[in-house]
Amino acid sequence: MTRDEVILDSIRGDSGLAELLWSVCEFDLSRGDHGEPVRLSSGLALEGVAGDFTGGTFFLCGDGSADRPVLYASSEGQAGLIGQSLTEALEIMVRLPSWWDCLKFSGSGDLTVMRTTADHLRHDELEDQPGIDARRAHLAAALGLELGSFSALLTRLHAAVSATTPDFVLTAEAGEEYEPLFGPWLPSRNPAWR
Repeated sequence: MTRDEVILDSIRGDSGLAELLWSVCEFDLSRGDHGEPVRLSSGLALEGVAGDFTGGTFFLCGDGSADRPVLYASSEGQAGLIGQSLTEALEIMVRLPSWWDCLKFSGSGDLTVMRTTADHLRHDELEDQPGIDARRAHLAAALGLELGSFSALLTRLHAAVSATTPDFVLTAEAGEEYEPLFGPWLPSRNPAWR
């Protein structure tokens, strides 16, 4: 059994842990159906394992003989890798405030811009959810995750998304490719961050 399978079994077997995971990073194992047939450019198998509240889906890529890369597909047509394994993806999602917004406001994949965005998001998060760090620590301990620094995790997220092309480009049944996860916006687009 792979490390990722152990984590999935832990979540499936503990409803309190599943609820905590949902409250910290909106990762819900009951939402793994993407709703439309999709395929990878490499032909690797895809397994939808979870979803988020916006209708996005988390897929494991490959045959399951080892820990598999995790691809996220939004309901708006963006997709890309977010970790080289479920463990890595969860470490990023659990620790980074609004990892999705770090990508959306990345200036098309500029790591320095992502760091600025993460600083704004972290400030907002601490104001809105003062107990979030304790919940993160509890979740990390329960799943055996190592929560590194924001900077290190942003670098890992950037590297994962950058590795999407060419093998992990997601295509809809009609042949349309999903757009990259790196969004074009800068943090200055958000008036609250100026």
